[in-house]
Amino acid sequence: MVQQLDPVDVVTVGAGWTGGIIAKELAQNDYSVVSLERGGERETENFFTVHDELGYALRYKLMQDLSKETITFRNAPEDTALPMRRYGAFLPGTGEGGAGVHWNGVTWRFLPYDFQIRSQTIDRYGEDKIPDGMQLQDWGLTYEELEPYYHTFEYTAGIAGEAGNIDGETQDSGNPYEGPRADEYPLPPMQQTPALGRFADAASSLGYEPFMQPSANLTESYTNPDGVQQGQCQYCGYCERFGCEWGAKASPITTVLPAAKETGNYELRTHADVIELLYDDSEGRVSGVRYVDRETGDVYEQRATVVALTAYVLNNVRLLLLSDIGEPYDPETGEGVVGKNYCYQNFGANVTGFFDEEAWNLYMGAGALGTAIDDFNGDNFDHSDLDFIHGGNVAISQTGARPIVNNPVPPETPAWGSEFKRQSIENNHSTLGVSCQGSVLPFRDNYLDLDPNYTDQYGRPLLRMTFDWHEQDRNLVEYVGPYLEEIMQEMGADTVDATTALEGSFDITPYQSTHNTGGAIMGDEPADSVVNTYLQNWDAENLFIPGASAFPHNSGYNPTGTVGALAFRAAEGIQEYLNDPRQLVTP
Repeated sequence: MVQQLDPVDVVTVGAGWTGGIIAKELAQNDYSVVSLERGGERETENFFTVHDELGYALRYKLMQDLSKETITFRNAPEDTALPMRRYGAFLPGTGEGGAGVHWNGVTWRFLPYDFQIRSQTIDRYGEDKIPDGMQLQDWGLTYEELEPYYHTFEYTAGIAGEAGNIDGETQDSGNPYEGPRADEYPLPPMQQTPALGRFADAASSLGYEPFMQPSANLTESYTNPDGVQQGQCQYCGYCERFGCEWGAKASPITTVLPAAKETGNYELRTHADVIELLYDDSEGRVSGVRYVDRETGDVYEQRATVVALTAYVLNNVRLLLLSDIGEPYDPETGEGVVGKNYCYQNFGANVTGFFDEEAWNLYMGAGALGTAIDDFNGDNFDHSDLDFIHGGNVAISQTGARPIVNNPVPPETPAWGSEFKRQSIENNHSTLGVSCQGSVLPFRDNYLDLDPNYTDQYGRPLLRMTFDWHEQDRNLVEYVGPYLEEIMQEMGADTVDATTALEGSFDITPYQSTHNTGGAIMGDEPADSVVNTYLQNWDAENLFIPGASAFPHNSGYNPTGTVGALAFRAAEGIQEYLNDPRQLVTP
């Protein structure tokens, strides 16, 4: 029997960055908010003295349980999709704070070019520059419109960095290619290590403009505008796949969720697995959600004036499809929007350098400790004679060389035995890597839908992912790769192992990035988007869907900064809707 609960103003499906931001903003304005989180409670104290590489990095303690819910995957529509039963390419989180607990902390703003990518590409190169099958579209808002929300997220989280452009004036440090910002970062950048300095010197000597990348690993103790305190990063090297024992990595459990709880208007219900959004297509509204208590098996309906679908990218899209909200995307006709424009991240161009006589103390590090160049990102370089568009951020990172996973060995080294052991020990702190985080742009045959064959623990269809690389991706890697090799040679490596080609089909088995985007994309027309620029659903006006699922394409950056900015904008839209219910954007 389904139990009906007292209605609230806002219910969020998930309590990660997006759910936490919306909960905080609405609860602070005296609205009643409930977050339904399928995982358990978490706080900083859970991670005290827990440098458990085996448990967290290799056995995925903070991740979604794939035995209960997963996806199916195939490279092409003519293939048969199979379930992902072991973690590989990406790592969706679960529990209070979501993936925002186990992230590295790299916090970029997307380039102004990203938000108007179609129009700017056509203006500069002509429409023929966009290849057949690429579904490139503008986002419906500009960087300038989103800038205040970027600022709010950075000051809420305590981001450390160096501005490259303040109010249109290029600064002496920072990223000279970034969009204008209203102010400096709230905290100074992380410390440049000798390894990062070697990259910076080499990049500068080759004519590039290196800078310290922006970081949610706090460089100083910090109290944010909500009065929430965070600690200072100790460079312990246990960031990605781990919670931070020092409370020094900005996450939902160290920033927005404590502020929401402080209001008295917020309730977090854990082990609450939302299985359906209650949608009435005749009314164009959702009345609430249905969820299962994972500990008791009881089923509840939580009614709300506004529903915020704030789960992970893939779960957002799946719940829309399961709830029959919006027209599912059809790759054969190109019609429909839900599941359209799924994108990933392209790390195909990378290079490793082995230094025979130097050591870098790589055991020390932080998730976002890195030096980068943006000379090959976005449209920062001329693509007139190139067979791809966009690009990628090039960086060296020092995230901490932990003992189990870190076994770099030169090419041709045996994969086991005494020689492998010798080379692994000798190169443990003498190996540096430089990589390009390439943009992935949307194509007609890359999409998300429901699988007709496989179901989850409740008997619901799993989400099916169809994705493969295109010539756009391969050509980007082939162009940027040799420049990475040149940088590593300039750094003085004795042996250089370079990957400068993206070969074969996309392989979901090795880890690459948790930067999944798209499927519930934003825009200014319901014909080609799921949500408007406030992340308000076109079909159900009281449903808001923030998160990277709203990205029409993926940039050459980590997505979290843009996810946070859009969530603050969505929270503003929700408050406006509660005051005056309507579609906030007129097509």
